[in-house]
Amino acid sequence: MKYKKLSNTDLSVSLICLGTMTYGEQNNEREAHEQLDYSLSEGVNFIDTAEMYAIPPKEETQGRTEEIIGTWLSTRSDREKIIVATKVAGPGMEYLRGGSRLDKKSIFQAIDESLKRLKTDYIDLYQVHWPERKSNYFGRLGYQYTEDMGVPIEETLEAMSELVKSGKVRYIGISNETPWGTKKYLELAREKGFEKIVSIQNPYSLLNRIYEVGLAEISQHENVGLLAYSPLGFGQLTGKYIDKTDKHSRLGLYGDWFTRYSNERCLNAVKQYAAIAKNHDLSLTHLSLAFVNLQPFVTSNIIGATTMEQLKENIESVDINLSDEIIEEINQVHENQPNPAP
Repeated sequence: MKYKKLSNTDLSVSLICLGTMTYGEQNNEREAHEQLDYSLSEGVNFIDTAEMYAIPPKEETQGRTEEIIGTWLSTRSDREKIIVATKVAGPGMEYLRGGSRLDKKSIFQAIDESLKRLKTDYIDLYQVHWPERKSNYFGRLGYQYTEDMGVPIEETLEAMSELVKSGKVRYIGISNETPWGTKKYLELAREKGFEKIVSIQNPYSLLNRIYEVGLAEISQHENVGLLAYSPLGFGQLTGKYIDKTDKHSRLGLYGDWFTRYSNERCLNAVKQYAAIAKNHDLSLTHLSLAFVNLQPFVTSNIIGATTMEQLKENIESVDINLSDEIIEEINQVHENQPNPAP
């Protein structure tokens, strides 16, 4: 396994991070624990979850993923070697805490509930899952001018900073953020003495390279690396949906939730990437994950799997090297078909 520093912290995280949003929905507790055990045995020391998981989000499964990880953590004596990341949900989930928000009271309630479910005294990386304000995230394009900012970022960051001071959280990060939002967090840390964010968890894959446009530069100069999620485009970049003709079956369980990954432009791009992989004797999964792994702004690549076979293939991607020729071919597809799943 390869490791990278999490910003300027004392933590070295595995290049592969184990995503867990299927636990409690597609994977039961036994299967989840098997995945966790195997990942750890392969050198993966980084686990990512969220208070709202499992996915697709439902009131009856909210928090179940953290509970499953908690029953696993409670049996281990090496908690200090395992880097656990979770997230506090932004607005829009009315069944969560009486309405999920990013004010102090809501964040303090969320962390205590996550700690209880995870059966641990602290979270290594606590992340804001999505912004309070209306902005371009979750595939939203065409920014709309608005004065509605919701809870100010300053209040959110102050609350997160207090969690670090309390010892409940070691480091903080953001997710689904824009360049403006990211810079605001960094500016407030400097101006007000709040904790500095150490990571950004945004989508990044062959189907969505928007991170390169503005945020990659921030990653370099501010030393805030990307935790790349959806590196396989919700399964599209495994090739398993490549022959599906019904748009509702193209992403299986996630088809109604993540429609940006099931449009015709995505399917056309996937077929071209699949041809590149075949020509170079690679699986499409290995090609797709290896591309994410080699990006200098990526701290860790968050993979997810429902079967052990998938998990093993995902972890194997750390040992896949892509030649200059392959990168050139990938970039040509991207140039002709840029970001079909923003």
